Amino acid sequence: MKLLLLTLTVLLLLSQLTPGGTQRCWNLHGRCRHRCSKKERVYVYCVNSKMCCVKPRYQPKGRLWPF
Repeated sequence: MKLLLLTLTVLLLLSQLTPGGTQRCWNLHGRCRHRCSKKERVYVYCVNSKMCCVKPRYQPKGRLWPF
């Protein structure tokens, strides 16, 4: 009985300690969020209608489509 209680306690703690993490976007350089931090910019939108917050150094330079 003590082993069962210990096992349940450990599983409960592990489920609380594991990071929830956010969905990754833009070749795994960005994160899908409702708000971007000061050092990030929005370049595209995620499938779940959140903004893909990417640091400027990972965004492509110049235009996407040459006109």
